[in-house]
Amino acid sequence: MERLYEYMQRQLAHTPNDFLRYRYGQINWENPMLGLVGPRGVGKTTLFLQHIANERSLDETLYVSADHMYFANHTLYDTAETFYHNGGRFLYIDEAHKYENWSRELKAMYDTFPDLHVYFTGSSVLDIERGEADLSRRAPKYLMQGLSFREYLAIRYGIETPVRSLEQILAHDYRIEGIDHPIPFFKDYLYLGYYPFGTDHDFEVELDQVITRTLEVDIPQFANMTAATGRKLKRLMAIVSTLAPFKPNMSQLASRIGASRNNVEDYLLYMEKAGMIAQLRTERTNLGALGKTEKIYLDNTNILANLSEQTENVGTVRETFFYNQMRVNHLVTASTISDFEIDGMTFEIGGKNKGKDQIKAAERGYIVKDDIEYGHGNVIPLWAFGLNY
Repeated sequence: MERLYEYMQRQLAHTPNDFLRYRYGQINWENPMLGLVGPRGVGKTTLFLQHIANERSLDETLYVSADHMYFANHTLYDTAETFYHNGGRFLYIDEAHKYENWSRELKAMYDTFPDLHVYFTGSSVLDIERGEADLSRRAPKYLMQGLSFREYLAIRYGIETPVRSLEQILAHDYRIEGIDHPIPFFKDYLYLGYYPFGTDHDFEVELDQVITRTLEVDIPQFANMTAATGRKLKRLMAIVSTLAPFKPNMSQLASRIGASRNNVEDYLLYMEKAGMIAQLRTERTNLGALGKTEKIYLDNTNILANLSEQTENVGTVRETFFYNQMRVNHLVTASTISDFEIDGMTFEIGGKNKGKDQIKAAERGYIVKDDIEYGHGNVIPLWAFGLNY
């Protein structure tokens, strides 16, 4: 156990604590068990360590990573039991999915140690959902995405501004104190701002590794796929990166990667949950089922820039950003007359010369323009939607 305490102390010593991500204050830390999930590289580990540093007594707290060598000959359950009997009350388990029997042992902890709070992360939504059946009634699951434009400004430049609701943005309440000209910051964000490690010298290489490991390791392990199927996922990702946004023809995609039509639909869903792509759907049915996929996008503009080697279409960048940022707090669906619809409102995305013809028939329509600093009436600057979380 001493090795684990030393490991925790080393991790805490190197954890930045000057800014807290949007999910930090939304999590009910009083839950006896909870999971924090999301794509690779979005900062789940840092959030846990910040919570320990800010809220916990180290005498009652233990942070472990499930892939630590300690667990080569120790179980998670036995570790929790020893910790609990020595006065431990708050156990943080990072990357729980890398431990073979994580779901069963977490369930046993919940049932056996009533005063022990257990918090766990997973490197992807897929891994947590795989074992969720045993934990669905015990552990609420919180999904965390990458940095918003607002968070990017705070982390990179120390410029903090409040979250703006969609209603505030549409009412032109989006000025940022300390920034007279937001567009240069926004352009940088589109290429390297979504992931917390965007300032790393080898960011492009690291992001490429995130994409590769998600497609070749995470998804195949979750779905019990072969290595050959993992290669099909990479081919599918390559196709999406050249066509996005596009209306998918499942039969054609299946033919191009050598898979069945039904399998392609599954592959796309796995890729979406893993934070690689985003599927824009029609409105949900009355039973809450997912609507039909109208367009497929890459998940975020950083992935788009990485896979296109910065030769991406500017219109695609704009739509990808809007969808990526707004889906965190809203159900974004395809519009029959424009690009997107949110709560009955229609949004058409374009450049500074974009006209209003496509929203003439909309009861509540908005033109979202890139390359403008401020708007008026129903014209809103694109960057402002990055303040929504």
